[in-house]
Amino acid sequence: MFPELEIAAIIPCHNEAAAVGKVIADLRKAVPQLTIYVYDNLSTDGTAAAAREQGAIVRSELHKGKGNVVRRAFGDIEADVYVLIDGDDTYDAHALPQMIQTLLDGPFDHVLGVRQEQTDSAYRPGHSLGNRAFNSLVSWLFKEPVRDMLSGYRVFSKRFVKSFPAVSREFETETELTVHYASLRIPHAEVEVGFKDRAEGTESKLNTVSDGIKILSLIVDLVRFERPLVFHGALALIAMVAAMIFGVPVLIDFAQTGLVPKLPSAVLASSLAILGFISLSIGMMLDGIRRNRHENARLLYLQYPAVSSGK
Repeated sequence: MFPELEIAAIIPCHNEAAAVGKVIADLRKAVPQLTIYVYDNLSTDGTAAAAREQGAIVRSELHKGKGNVVRRAFGDIEADVYVLIDGDDTYDAHALPQMIQTLLDGPFDHVLGVRQEQTDSAYRPGHSLGNRAFNSLVSWLFKEPVRDMLSGYRVFSKRFVKSFPAVSREFETETELTVHYASLRIPHAEVEVGFKDRAEGTESKLNTVSDGIKILSLIVDLVRFERPLVFHGALALIAMVAAMIFGVPVLIDFAQTGLVPKLPSAVLASSLAILGFISLSIGMMLDGIRRNRHENARLLYLQYPAVSSGK
């Protein structure tokens, strides 16, 4: 299966000793020639030993957070195709051949595993609703349909991996991966994959509220950097509307009496109008910088050939 390709599977792990062995075995059964890397992220339960028993290459990442693992792994590993999957045995590893074949048939640079619940309790309370809300928000902001932006099961080409900036530190990395392909219009496809309850004896590292706030904060930051004209234009619009609210009565009084009896309102309205103009100007300048940054990222992306089953 895919004999001419070098395929690397990356499994970020923090205290997944009870599940990672089965994930490795299932991946190897699905795609026998996989080189499997387990990145042990400060585990205290024997995760590294369990991974080594199954023949995985184990590396340690001492900076806590999945984003730090992805940043390290993408920099370390050289391959034709990269697989990213969580070590908690919630994703259907047997879907991997279909995901890789989809990548090759496109050819695409990013294939997202869209989770399909196999049990009613696969999603923690609040996660499904939050995921749908984030999907809608990112789809609207970046004009790219997104069905499961928080999925941890993905397949990438080399040129996606080597052009990915990997700035985030924790679970926001899935959002960053999604925005990367959306903002650069990188060829992308989706494949439905099974999603089940975590293995017995393990627990989720996600915190619905705190991680949700981090993800929302990252989305705001990404909008500020990737859609600066929209971000600063919205601020400018708010400032201009507020200026009109405070300024129109002042103008009416001046037109009727020739006087400015509400001097504080006049000063406030003028200041808000100036701030709105400055915000819009900043947005226009940053949009030019964004375009230049995207052109450079595109050139880096094009340094690598499209993934292919034949070399």
